[in-house]
Amino acid sequence: MNQPICAIAGFGAGVSMGVAKAFAKEGYSLALMARNLEKLEVNAQELRQAGYTVYTFAADAGNQESLIQAFTEIRKLADPEVLIYNAAVMAMGKPSELTPEKLIADFNVNVIGALVAAQQVIPAMKTSKKGTILLTGGGLALYPDADLVSLAIGKSGLRSLTFCLAQELKEFGIHVGTVTICGTVEVGTHFDPDAIAKSYIALHNRSSADSEVEVIYK
Repeated sequence: MNQPICAIAGFGAGVSMGVAKAFAKEGYSLALMARNLEKLEVNAQELRQAGYTVYTFAADAGNQESLIQAFTEIRKLADPEVLIYNAAVMAMGKPSELTPEKLIADFNVNVIGALVAAQQVIPAMKTSKKGTILLTGGGLALYPDADLVSLAIGKSGLRSLTFCLAQELKEFGIHVGTVTICGTVEVGTHFDPDAIAKSYIALHNRSSADSEVEVIYK
């Protein structure tokens, strides 16, 4: 394969669509993963019509085996040079109402899926001494909201995971970062997916000597 691969887990029509277009313009082919393959194909077709190379894979971010299988299929094309993790469970609920079972189920998507996805690309990135791992963060990690307690816990955990991965992998030439989005994503506003995507590209293209891990987008 001539084009390097950008793998995006938790793909949807919002931020990940903007990020996909941005990396495709940088010369990457796209390996897109989502739980609903039918919806994924609709979004993928939009990208293909724009002239981009797109592959689709069914993957439930909350199911470790499903994620691992998707990455096994992607590696048959090539080892991804870029990983974007964009999956999250947007669930309302106060601390007094949140059940342990719900928190665990959400955490599987919000954090554990990111860890599992990263573990699928790290070995090849270590070998090649290059690669980028970017996790989509949220303002709830910085400004928790009691009405979104599960997601707040998840985004806090994801932010910590990002910084820990960055510390571990920097010596291997692997860039790890997070874009902490402090607002509601909406086309035509400051929080337009295409505008937010520029922060992902900036983190990806930063110098290996640059210690910046987080872009707070607000």
